[in-house]
Amino acid sequence: MSRRPAPAGSAVLRRSTGRLATAATARMESDLTWFRDLSAQDRSWVGLIVQAGIQSFTEWYAAGQVERVDGASLAASVFGAAPRALTGVITLQQTVDLVRLSIDVIEANLDTLLSAEDLPIVHEAVGRYAREVAFATAEVYARAAEQRGAWDARLEALVVDAVLRGETDEAVLSRAGALGWAGAGALSVVVGNAPEGGTDLFDEVRRLVRTAGLDALCALHGDLLVVLLGGADKPIEAASLLDGLYAPGPVVAGPIVSSFAEATISASAALAGHRASAGWPDAPRPVLADDLLPERVLAGDATAADQLVSQIYLALDNPALVETLAAYLDAGGSLEATARALFVHANTVRYRLRQVADATGLAPTDARDAWTLRIALTLGRQRALTRPL
Repeated sequence: MSRRPAPAGSAVLRRSTGRLATAATARMESDLTWFRDLSAQDRSWVGLIVQAGIQSFTEWYAAGQVERVDGASLAASVFGAAPRALTGVITLQQTVDLVRLSIDVIEANLDTLLSAEDLPIVHEAVGRYAREVAFATAEVYARAAEQRGAWDARLEALVVDAVLRGETDEAVLSRAGALGWAGAGALSVVVGNAPEGGTDLFDEVRRLVRTAGLDALCALHGDLLVVLLGGADKPIEAASLLDGLYAPGPVVAGPIVSSFAEATISASAALAGHRASAGWPDAPRPVLADDLLPERVLAGDATAADQLVSQIYLALDNPALVETLAAYLDAGGSLEATARALFVHANTVRYRLRQVADATGLAPTDARDAWTLRIALTLGRQRALTRPL
């Protein structure tokens, strides 16, 4: 720009700052519906931004260096008066509308404020300044989004850590709600090895989960990626959505619980299942933590032992079924040998084994199920012997 601001024009603009700010505020009240819906305090802060923007322009123009604009100083002078939280009250698009409206107000009043000689250079300066304000606005919102994202990530990690430690009180549930957790429906916790790198990992988890209409909270726990899935009434199907994001190794889905307060139950089971999964190298991926009960028992998981006893041994609730199951397992799965040992017909053995399967959901004729039944039977007998009279 070859021409410098005329001193007279600069002085007129500086004296007109209040008038221009008042005109801009009146235009906001009449043209911007969202501005009228703001609280009085927020409207006041927005008004300060507009006033600071107009004042910053007049001072910049009066300084005579209209060929250069310092973006950092511009952002500080225009947005420095407003609290950081205001970026969460008005959107970037709304702020752009403010900038556009303020520029329109300035240009609409120039003809009545300045001489014809000053008008061309001022109009050119307004255009340059408007571009820089737009860049400064984008920078302010980008920085706010980055800071908000970092805070959300820390808060999310704290919520997941509280679930893993069994501290799911109302405060934790409130924090989860602040992160977008709807809190409705069933919940399952999925655990697997975290991939290396992958700065967008959490965003990808949320994208996949939300596509399926579920909620998700996720965090790293050591070298594990822990994901809380809300609304997951079918944990294996929900966990399968995330399977491709985990590193090689087991992916374990905890049992369904009905509320966030019980999320620790699912998380504990999933972690225990992941620790014990090496005992079943051919386990499917993902696998339910409850399908790893035998391995968890051998790894010293008392909760898994309680489940096996209650869900299998006590579920039989018939000495004849227990006796037949034990004999069948001792006979290596031979119906004839079992029948001879019990002095019954082979069909009786078949009938009782079907009753065992109906009561426990496990088929004695399946090798994996037979092993689970064997461990449950052993645990049940041990507890029966130690039960006080």
